Amino acid sequence: MRNFKELEVWKESRILAKNLYLLTNELPSDEKYGLVSQIRRCVISIPSNIAEGSAKDSQKDFLRYLQISLGSSFELETQLLLCNDLELLKTENTKNHLEAIELLQKRISALMKYVKTQI
Repeated sequence: MRNFKELEVWKESRILAKNLYLLTNELPSDEKYGLVSQIRRCVISIPSNIAEGSAKDSQKDFLRYLQISLGSSFELETQLLLCNDLELLKTENTKNHLEAIELLQKRISALMKYVKTQI
């Protein structure tokens, strides 16, 4: 069993989750059950799957949960881009968040590559 609290990708994904929860407060109230809910579910899925996967016995299982986490990050990126397309958020408000998501995606991918060497 791994200590997920020591993983940098988990720490970064928690910070991202907090920041995006705050950002979604800026979305219109009629998006409460649409984009707000979807964005929040995605962003919570990232650290949650990293943590859950770290409790698995095999590296192969851990890798699967990292894949789910990475998939959630791409879904999240898409939703923020849609917010920009629909002009629900100002581009400058999402630019830093999109950059943070892309960096997190690279780090999760790097961890996945490392885990594959352990299988």
